[in-house]
Amino acid sequence: MFKEFKKFLIKGNMLDMAVGFITGAAFSTMVKSLVDNIIMPPIGMLLGKVDFVQLYISLDGNSYATLDAAAKAGAPVIKYGAFINDVISFVIVGFVIFIAIKAYNKIKTTPEEENIPEETILLLREIRDSLKK
Repeated sequence: MFKEFKKFLIKGNMLDMAVGFITGAAFSTMVKSLVDNIIMPPIGMLLGKVDFVQLYISLDGNSYATLDAAAKAGAPVIKYGAFINDVISFVIVGFVIFIAIKAYNKIKTTPEEENIPEETILLLREIRDSLKK
């Protein structure tokens, strides 16, 4: 069983997948930082100096000055501002993945799609049709 597991781990595609996960995690952290520290502050400023991370709904019916005060009081809260930040991060990551896959598909060609001149294809079709007759 250990030998099979070792063989599984050593496979090239397993290594590629591990590199993909690590790169994805690092990229996700970078995008989260971009959203939290670069994108949302100007948006909050334009919307009346709103700090999205501090937007919440207290479920215990009490009012708290800040999210930290609610957390210290042990109040259950819905942190919808943090959720907005996470949705924006998700959209950015999704868009970048979409662009990367689109670029990859454009670069990738199959042997049938290689540079076969149109004249050759037409000639081969004519020969095929003549042979059928």
